[in-house]
Amino acid sequence: MSLDVYLTGETFISTKNGSGIFVRENGKTKEIPRAEWDEKFPNREPVIVIVRQQEDNTVYHDNITHNLNEMAEKAGIYRDLWYPDEIGIVQARDLIEPLESGLAFLESKPVYFKQFNPTNGWGDYEGLVEFVCNYLAACKKYPEAKIEVSR
Repeated sequence: MSLDVYLTGETFISTKNGSGIFVRENGKTKEIPRAEWDEKFPNREPVIVIVRQQEDNTVYHDNITHNLNEMAEKAGIYRDLWYPDEIGIVQARDLIEPLESGLAFLESKPVYFKQFNPTNGWGDYEGLVEFVCNYLAACKKYPEAKIEVSR
């Protein structure tokens, strides 16, 4: 299971057609190009998901495994990430300060936070730091965007 986060804008934008090749890496689902698949899995054919081009107002989307919720809690950003609607965070600009603080704390104590890496290997400290960095950058780029989560 994963936490999916979305930033949505007022105007519709056209989504791009991707490769349709999805992999799970480090507790995260991501789409990769065919060349990367061939490099990682030589002589194997991928299952390709056909995604129709559609109009969408999503300006940012990412996901991360629920296995990192304890680490996020220790960093003080669990509720900001998983339950923004319950604590009054509606727009991306409302999330900038909490993510900046949480990221600074995460980066200041990597040894401490790595002790909360999931024992099953799905997700890790580096993955949470990358997720928060990317989400923070998107919030700064689209401060007026609405935040939506799927847990």
